[in-house]
Amino acid sequence: MNYKIVRLNTSLRTSKTSSVLIIYTGGTLGMAYDDSGALVPFNFGQILEKIPILSNMNIAITVISFPEPIDSSNVSMKHWSDMAYIIYENYDSYDGFVVLHGTDTMAYSASMLSYMLQGLNKPVIFTGAQLPISAMRSDARENLMTSLEIATAKINDEPIVPEVCIFFNHMLLRGNRAKKVQSVHFDAFESENYPPLAESGIVIDYHTAAIRPLESNKKLVNRSKLDNNVMVLKLFPGITDKIMDACFAIEGLKGVVLETYGSGNSPSEKWFMQSLERAIKKGIIILNVSQCNGGRVIQGRYETSKELLSVGVISGADMTTEAAITKLMFLFGQEKTLEDVKSKLMIPLAGEITA
Repeated sequence: MNYKIVRLNTSLRTSKTSSVLIIYTGGTLGMAYDDSGALVPFNFGQILEKIPILSNMNIAITVISFPEPIDSSNVSMKHWSDMAYIIYENYDSYDGFVVLHGTDTMAYSASMLSYMLQGLNKPVIFTGAQLPISAMRSDARENLMTSLEIATAKINDEPIVPEVCIFFNHMLLRGNRAKKVQSVHFDAFESENYPPLAESGIVIDYHTAAIRPLESNKKLVNRSKLDNNVMVLKLFPGITDKIMDACFAIEGLKGVVLETYGSGNSPSEKWFMQSLERAIKKGIIILNVSQCNGGRVIQGRYETSKELLSVGVISGADMTTEAAITKLMFLFGQEKTLEDVKSKLMIPLAGEITA
């Protein structure tokens, strides 16, 4: 892949200058209006003209851009592999990493990279914007500058946030706990089942108890093998056995994230449970997550979820759909047996589930 590389000459370089690698994949933050008023990819060689205050930050910044910026709606496993590879190959050269990404699938990408980059001990901050960087009221400047500050933040020469996160609208969230909930407001992301890692105001207030501790004895490993023979099936009143059976009959299907109601409830009709049971007997893993943004699946709390437990549906506890579907893709790519996949679904790989 022919990446475009730009090194920014900030003015305050000293022997204690921090270094950040920005990975630009695409998205609104990296767009600007041309003379005709159309949105075009931004030239990061000119970023100091758009955000002059970057020159006053004691950070050495390198930007690696995808050859062709992608709309985040087109993100694929190949793009996840590219992001993880860039971080892995440049890991020893930078204090932290900032990934500029479209908001629509940012939570999916942040979740997947949290699994792929095992042994991560440096910040990987995903951020983006609701308005282009050249727009007068753009949120891009604040999101980018604060992400750079978080990516280089240290205490006793150790990174404060050694994990994959999303920073947006003054909030730093664990990447695999976040979900996009707004398309027209600046507070686009929330994390209902896990507290924010930090909040930015006059100062950045880090909630250290919520941040994954540094594991200095671990080396970074890039687990890049993935398998996308999975799907999400959202329940709705009126769903039929024909729909269920057609989904489970997809050739090569290995796993299904079943979005149920409330705390993991589903229809209790005989045909519904029989459809699930047939699929599970065929070797398809079914992972139960809630359609609600907050709360958790507790199979067996109500009568309507007891049978899910009995037929072999696995509880996804408090995982988001984004974390659940990417976890299935990751585990099917990494594990050799169905039992290994099942057992690891129920334990946290990167803080995505409350054990």
